[in-house]
Amino acid sequence: MTDNGIDPIDRKLIIATQSGLPLTSRPYDQLAGGLGIETAEVLRRLKRMLDQGIIRRIGVVPNHYALGLNANGMSVWDVNDREVSRLGTLVGELDFVSHCYHRPRHLPEWPFNLFAMVHGRRRDEVEEKIASIVHLLGPACRAHDVLYSIRILKKTGLRLAA
Repeated sequence: MTDNGIDPIDRKLIIATQSGLPLTSRPYDQLAGGLGIETAEVLRRLKRMLDQGIIRRIGVVPNHYALGLNANGMSVWDVNDREVSRLGTLVGELDFVSHCYHRPRHLPEWPFNLFAMVHGRRRDEVEEKIASIVHLLGPACRAHDVLYSIRILKKTGLRLAA
């Protein structure tokens, strides 16, 4: 094991998966074959690295436009600081919010401290969803706005060199 908590096999596993899992019916089997280890070992290593925070998650990164979700708006909220954690959890659990997070304000220009990405097929659909968030947040929300996406930007995290 190295100082950073990974050994050479972990590093190879990270490199093999950092651009996504193989698009096969048994991706972990394919990874195991490529690394010369058992599938159970691949799964054990991934779980350990998740548990230790070496990797954050294993998930799907959809192309919203390909799914017909052409109106994608980052909703920004000025929420009472004492309530932002509790309310952010509620907003993040909504099925139409892909990610939600707390960020610092930059007063006086930027009063918003809660961000939630909302997806819809049309802007009016997004606006209806925003209205439901307004209702959910209630009086803890002092102001909000929506910043609509106009194109897809790079969606990747850190990449290790082979």
